Amino acid sequence: MKVRAQFFSRLRDESGVAEKQIELPDAANVGDLLARLFVDFPKLEKWNAHILTAVGVEYVERDHILKNGDVVAVMPPVQGG
Repeated sequence: MKVRAQFFSRLRDESGVAEKQIELPDAANVGDLLARLFVDFPKLEKWNAHILTAVGVEYVERDHILKNGDVVAVMPPVQGG
């Protein structure tokens, strides 16, 4: 299946791209996607413990099963004040 990862804020800077299409096996989850992204973009791995992910408009955990065509937002921790 194909999914699209979209990078935001500092993670866009670290990866050097705004988005990337990734081919994953059927029934892959968000954790599988992140593992693949860490191979493709090693600088992202230092953010591993803090990365937030969303599919559509909902935040999802790493065990969320992906579907073909999903768009996954990959974000650093929320900041503000």
